[in-house]
Amino acid sequence: MNILVFGPNGSGKGTQGALLQKKFNLAHIESGAIFREHIGGGSELGKKAKVFIDRGDLVPDEITIPMVLETLKSKGENGWLLDGFPRNTAQARKLWEEIQKTGLKVDYVVEISLPRDIAKNRILGRRLCKNDNNHPNNIHIDAIKPADGKCRICGGELSARSDDLDGRAVDKRHDIYYDAENGTLAAARFFKRLADQGETKYIELDGEGDISAIRDKLLAALG
Repeated sequence: MNILVFGPNGSGKGTQGALLQKKFNLAHIESGAIFREHIGGGSELGKKAKVFIDRGDLVPDEITIPMVLETLKSKGENGWLLDGFPRNTAQARKLWEEIQKTGLKVDYVVEISLPRDIAKNRILGRRLCKNDNNHPNNIHIDAIKPADGKCRICGGELSARSDDLDGRAVDKRHDIYYDAENGTLAAARFFKRLADQGETKYIELDGEGDISAIRDKLLAALG
C-alpha cells in the first residue's frame, strides 16, 4: 500500500502517519529526511542538492524528484507513506509523470484539513518527546496536555522546536501550504482531480477531531 499524505503543520499528519506505518509496516518517508540521507550518504544526487542548499537556494525539481523516487523504490518495498512532498502543482504533476514511468502506484491520497488559526495554535503548543516525536503532547489541547512537563505517553523529557515558537515562521510555512493556487493545497487538488478520474483514491479527514476518531475514520477508509 502506497499513500501520499497532505496536511498543514499542526494537523496531526505525523501522528496519523506513524500509526499507519506501524499497522501496515510502511516506510514513512519525509521530504526533509530524504535530503539529509542523500547528502549524508554522499550520493550523486545528494552532492548536487548540497550545492544549492549551501547557497541557500531551493533544490531544483530535476534533482528533488529523482531523489524522492529513488527513496520510494529503495525503502518502500513493503509500501510507503510520503509526507511533505509535493509542495506545489508543478511538483505534483512531475511526480505523477515519473511515478507512471517507473510503474509505482499511489493507492491512496489522504488530506487532513484544519482551519489555519487552529493549526497555528496547535503548533505553538506542540511539545516533542525525546523518545518519540510522534507521541502527542500539546499544552493548548486538553486531551493531550502533558502532565508536569513530561510526555503523557512515556514520561520522557519534552522540548519545543525553535521555529514552532516563532509565530512568523509558522505563518511562513502555512503561507506555502494554504495557497490553493500555487502552494501545497494546489498540489493536493491535483491529486483529487486524478481521483475523480479513477487514477487513485482520495480520503478527506477533518483534523479538528480527536486523534482516535481520525484514526478510526482513516482506517475504515483504507479498508
